[in-house]
Amino acid sequence: MVEMMYREALRRALDEEMQRDPLVFLMGETIAERGGSYKVTEGLWQKYGSRRVIDTPIAEASFTGMAVGAALVGCRPVVEILFVDFAMLVMDQIVNQAAKIEFISGGQGKVPMVLRTQGGAGNGLAAQHSQSLEALFYHIPGLKLVMPATPADACGLLKSAIRDDDPVIFIEHKLLYMTRGPVPEEEFLIPLGKAEIKRPGRDATLITYSHMTLKCLEAAAFLEKEGIRVEVIDLRTLAPLDTETLLDSVRRTGRAVVVHEACKRGGVGGDIAAMLMEQAYDDLDGPVLRIAGRNTPIPYNLKIERACVPSVEEIVAGVLSIL
Repeated sequence: MVEMMYREALRRALDEEMQRDPLVFLMGETIAERGGSYKVTEGLWQKYGSRRVIDTPIAEASFTGMAVGAALVGCRPVVEILFVDFAMLVMDQIVNQAAKIEFISGGQGKVPMVLRTQGGAGNGLAAQHSQSLEALFYHIPGLKLVMPATPADACGLLKSAIRDDDPVIFIEHKLLYMTRGPVPEEEFLIPLGKAEIKRPGRDATLITYSHMTLKCLEAAAFLEKEGIRVEVIDLRTLAPLDTETLLDSVRRTGRAVVVHEACKRGGVGGDIAAMLMEQAYDDLDGPVLRIAGRNTPIPYNLKIERACVPSVEEIVAGVLSIL
């Protein structure tokens, strides 16, 4: 294993896939000479040139549409959208085109592209640059949705996403780029649609993803000091959803808490809670609890911003409330 930052793990995945397949190329704003605003693509323009690491104008709809067309004729584009908030500009290209072409063409057309973007709060970037919008993409048949929490998962899942024949939305949390973790030295892939038990337990199941995985692990460590062993499941891939791992865990622990940063109303947690109630009702010792962001735009003030997303203390209190 080698220790590296989350952003370095993403860069390694892009580099390895570009070496492996000459049809993989990158598109986005300031990703070439500058290396991207989050330095994920740093050094790739120097290595692969401007035909494969393409700086685009500030025209998300245009270059995302170009990527859909390139994927249709056999390329594997990786598009970077600076903030997930700006993905609103490409919903027609992604939702009405990329997600549906294979279906409406009877399988004759495929769109093997990845749309990388980042979301979440934490840096005082205010309401238009701090949203968690994964539920919009989770709702759309034909799209795959990946939200890794650790450097190893970021690397292995991005490689799998690039090789996948379906369009993949790959959302990275802005607070994760500088986090560190062990990554296998040898090349590796992590399959899409497979959750991971990050911490085994017996008393309750915490179901989460992205940056909230770190908070749930911290909450679980605190609870263990009180004699409460909580199982933490990192979904990693939201679509397809690994229901088998979730159901197996909840049937063992009898209690479930779903945690995400996005607003509670219409969030992914509501769908997961409904699935557990439908398929594991007789195994549950109480209702599934949701801990989520407030139903409000994210404010600029850092202190108020922190109050709008789940905290470790809130997760601990939630687990205690259902025991």
